[in-house]
Amino acid sequence: MQKEEFTTYHPITNIIFFLGAIILGMFLMHPVYVVISMVMSLAYLFTIKGKKAFKELAYMGILFVLMSVINPIFNRMGVTVLFRYLGRPFTLEALIYGIALGGMLVSILCWFACYNAVMTSDKFIYIFGKMIPSVSLILSMILRLIPNFIKKTKQISQARQCIGMAGNASENKMEKLRNGATVLSTMTSWALEGGIITADSMRARGYGSGKKTNFAIYYFEKRNIILICVMGLLLAGTIFTAVMGGAHAAFIPNIEMTWFGDINMFGGAIAYAFFLFLPTFLNLKEKIKWRVLRSRI
Repeated sequence: MQKEEFTTYHPITNIIFFLGAIILGMFLMHPVYVVISMVMSLAYLFTIKGKKAFKELAYMGILFVLMSVINPIFNRMGVTVLFRYLGRPFTLEALIYGIALGGMLVSILCWFACYNAVMTSDKFIYIFGKMIPSVSLILSMILRLIPNFIKKTKQISQARQCIGMAGNASENKMEKLRNGATVLSTMTSWALEGGIITADSMRARGYGSGKKTNFAIYYFEKRNIILICVMGLLLAGTIFTAVMGGAHAAFIPNIEMTWFGDINMFGGAIAYAFFLFLPTFLNLKEKIKWRVLRSRI
């Protein structure tokens, strides 16, 4: 089966990209940059999850609409009044600002969804294990516990349904509450027992008794150096043009922003788009290569 290409790169390469994408996505509020971040994050999410991304996209679409509408409802600042409701002005500036905020939030959520798919717990431990071994161990255990907790909850609920203890459509609210409390109590006991077993197992294997060693299957290949250099150049270009005013955008009380006529705006947007498109490009390139090779069989 074909593997998602960007995940095969070194964890340091992965973390550099996601730090750049998320941090720049939070600070660059220019509508053009927000649109670029949204489009590229959604494109990458689809290359990773395929059709499963539609479900997440539906929730994010609802969030985007709510953010776009709620801001002008509560924010009365702005000079261009579109209409009034209950005597309060609904301004164009507040609406545009809400749309920009919603787009920024959706793009950041998409990047975090991509991050969760690419940066597994072993990659996280590999990067931070030597610097903060205890914290990285706790975080990796938490990240492992959450999906296991959800899976175990489904198993217990299905088991109770099979023996007729829960899941009947005729249940009233009190019965559903008792069933939920029973499942929660069982899951709490299971989690505590699992923690004790894990601690005893680690102690039996001598954890903490000697100098810590790290095992890793990651190798810093030439392609990682090339990709990091490319990302560094694109990041530097984006940050430099933003500092020079290429990403300037103000919404309240008047809309003021740099347009494509400015060389810093044009160059920065191009560099930002190319930077965010890198993992998607790698995935699409490998998928095309994979289809070509399969067609020759």
